Amino acid sequence: MSASPQPAPSDEHPVEELTFEQAFAEFEAIVARLESGEHNLEVSLALYERGQALARRCAQLLDQAELKVKQLSGEDLLPYTPAE
Repeated sequence: MSASPQPAPSDEHPVEELTFEQAFAEFEAIVARLESGEHNLEVSLALYERGQALARRCAQLLDQAELKVKQLSGEDLLPYTPAE
């Protein structure tokens, strides 16, 4: 493995400020970078750490959305039935 010309993601936007879409897109990009195997250990660990934070952010935002849906629908989620 050679060292990557791309820096570790430490200069990225703070995870807690990202929307779900931004966090998920960055998470997918990090997975692709890690799967490439082109990075040294230091960069790979930084990418992994950022990926974990992004995964937690996505889960947090999904939990918040689920709670809001429950509040709007009266606590119990109704089963999905597609429109015919």
